[in-house]
Amino acid sequence: MKLFRKIRQKALDNGKFKNYLLYALGEITLIVIGILIAWKINDLNEIRKNKIVELKIYDGLYDELNLNLKVLNSAIAHYGDDIQRLEATVNYVGLTPEQLTSGAKDTIIHLAYKEVKLLDGALNSVISTTKFEIIDSDSLKKLITNYPTEVAHFEIEGLKVRETVKNLKPILEKHLSLSDLLPAENEKYTAIKSFGKKSNYLNLLRDKAYQNTIISRLLHNENLLTLAKKLKNRTQIISIKLSRELGHPIAMF
Repeated sequence: MKLFRKIRQKALDNGKFKNYLLYALGEITLIVIGILIAWKINDLNEIRKNKIVELKIYDGLYDELNLNLKVLNSAIAHYGDDIQRLEATVNYVGLTPEQLTSGAKDTIIHLAYKEVKLLDGALNSVISTTKFEIIDSDSLKKLITNYPTEVAHFEIEGLKVRETVKNLKPILEKHLSLSDLLPAENEKYTAIKSFGKKSNYLNLLRDKAYQNTIISRLLHNENLLTLAKKLKNRTQIISIKLSRELGHPIAMF
């Protein structure tokens, strides 16, 4: 730049105004080019920084969703087992005392419900902050935005199942004795086994409230299983997209 200024000054001193303008224009052009190069370098640095942040976001989401896939796989298997037990219980209605085996009685009193809690820390962090704008893929943004709604539908149905289990307990306690759960071979429980109030499985199976509650739980469990499978599929889709962005091999679930 000093060289241009000296040349301009010499041209001006020699009365060569045209040369002066040309050198001045050249100096301005160089300044503009320098500014553009600096701006471009700064822009590229911002793009690089945003890409690093974007990949960190993808990595956190990928880990969280893959953990959710494992939880959903376990839940789907559990819900399937529950449905089989509930279908069997419905078919026990109308059986004679002789037809109610010990296995059937165990199925009737089976109340276990597996409450599923999906991770959402990384997802909420992305949706509720400026991190969301850093995500470049529009299709991925749409999937991430819709995901919490699908999780909410799944969790609401889970609460309905939990409520039916809660309603079932007092009905069971009305007709059944917990002494049935005590080991018969243990002499410590001989008295309660011999003289305690006996369970009446036939009256339980004839109880309308029991029948309605079992059917309600069966229907909610079927809905829950459907929602779990749908949520698993959606989770897999997002996970695969994230895997491609991260350059990971596609995992199979």
